[in-house]
Amino acid sequence: MKTKIIFSKKCFEYGSLHIEGPRRVRIAYEILRERGYDFLTPEPASEEDILRVHDAEYVRRLKEGPVADADTPAYENVYEYARLSAGGAVLAAKVEGFSLMRPPGHHVGRRGVALGASTKGFCYLNNMAIAVRFLGKPALILDIDGHHGNGTQEIFLGDEKVTYVGLHRYPHYPGTGYSSEGNCLNFPLRGDCGDEVYLKTLDEALSKVDLDKFEVVAVSAGFDAHAGDLASLDLTELGFNKIGKKIASLRKHTFFVLEGGYSGENNGKDIDELLKSFEL
Repeated sequence: MKTKIIFSKKCFEYGSLHIEGPRRVRIAYEILRERGYDFLTPEPASEEDILRVHDAEYVRRLKEGPVADADTPAYENVYEYARLSAGGAVLAAKVEGFSLMRPPGHHVGRRGVALGASTKGFCYLNNMAIAVRFLGKPALILDIDGHHGNGTQEIFLGDEKVTYVGLHRYPHYPGTGYSSEGNCLNFPLRGDCGDEVYLKTLDEALSKVDLDKFEVVAVSAGFDAHAGDLASLDLTELGFNKIGKKIASLRKHTFFVLEGGYSGENNGKDIDELLKSFEL
């Protein structure tokens, strides 16, 4: 049995001209559908779920719309799209699925722009943080997006139930994640590192974590580290397959939330490779 993919075609309804537009998700959806995955449709995250993570004043402004920045436009009804994406993450957390929803989330902090950034990097609500807080269980967040998850780090810094581990390109947007702090462990990498160095670094990262204390592994699954993508670390499909094997070997309740990755074809293939080790 394959991992369930959490998805709604409402993802296609906004942002058609933006780099974080629907095309990448549409193509990935078609590839995964052709490869035999089953799909579940999410409900929007509740206000209670969202307010476990985000400041009430930020949520109020997001509902009203005027919270745009250069990377994160104030699309009409964007709060509702963001709620649905957050709800996708919550459903993925419940069923150990993969949320193929947009907008992404790991750059947005409690009050919007987070930790050293000038923008929210295409993100409106922190889907991963909302899902982890919803579960309420000790969790390891593993962020494999090519960009540092500065919003996720800001939200969970000092949280005794959560450890954040990020592997990302540096120097690169958002300019954070060069060093570790408390329960947030960062592993900056060169853009040309490739599969071998990345996988060795992932082994090093996991060796620094007491895995016995966690019940959940929550993966911020960005694919912009794929060779030639927006935050390339020169990774390949085979590299994502091996990343998946390492995560599966942890034998924890595991779920995935889509972050970046701007080639729809690569996204679909990389997701398939990442999830192969989780087939029953």
